[in-house]
Amino acid sequence: MSVLLNRNTGRNIIMYSTEGGMNIEDVAHNTPHLIFKEEVDPSVGLQSFQARNIAFNLGLSGNAFKEMVKFVVALYNCYVQTDSAMFEINPLFKTSDDKIIAVDAKVTLDDNGLFRHPSYEALRDKMEEDPTEVEASENELNYVKLDGNVGCMVNGAGLAMATMDIIKLAGGDPANFLDVGGTANAARVEKAFRIILKDPNVKAILVNIFGGIVRCDRVAQGIVDAYKNIGEIKVPIIIRLQGTNAEEAKKIIDESGLKVYSAIQLKEAADLVAKVLA
Repeated sequence: MSVLLNRNTGRNIIMYSTEGGMNIEDVAHNTPHLIFKEEVDPSVGLQSFQARNIAFNLGLSGNAFKEMVKFVVALYNCYVQTDSAMFEINPLFKTSDDKIIAVDAKVTLDDNGLFRHPSYEALRDKMEEDPTEVEASENELNYVKLDGNVGCMVNGAGLAMATMDIIKLAGGDPANFLDVGGTANAARVEKAFRIILKDPNVKAILVNIFGGIVRCDRVAQGIVDAYKNIGEIKVPIIIRLQGTNAEEAKKIIDESGLKVYSAIQLKEAADLVAKVLA
């Protein structure tokens, strides 16, 4: 049994099946009628008839039916009250005396709701997380390490996803997702460079900044500062800066004497990446 958000409808959904275990994807493919779904209207919350419907679809009766209804209500309320992104109970067990027990569970908390739950911080074990991702989060950078060889520094999650896609289309392979945010300054850009360069697999770096909120000249200054402070950067850097103060940014880069490649179009930048990796 899982509780999560259906992004297509904007509603929480409870998904459940008697055929759980490790191969639930096979169940969805081969016998989709054995996977049940109950969507919850956020304006009224989980209704009692929905909880009863779940117990009925699971083939329960008697006390087991009543216990499952209580379990579903408690599970959904816990999901909402903890600002979670997903609850997955697998397996959900019915004992011989008709008790309902969550034998194992995976819980994903929504980072956007953590400010409402300061006590959660004590539960965090940073030793279980990627140290580079921890360092990035402490510097207000959205970073996820991947397995490729092209480091990406982008502002905006959507642009970052598009950048990774076009790198793949050009024959490269993204080494990370890194969003420096809409208010990136020189210090943050330098930190982003340092984090990208910690990955020994990175053979080139693509900087793709669209200056809507962030100013391109700030990013350019950050690139120059990073070069000077880090020392010699041995991997080629391809820079695409477009938008607010793009001309000023280009002037900063040109006058710095840095050995970088400049691009105007995104495809041009991706092709440059493929060229320097060849």
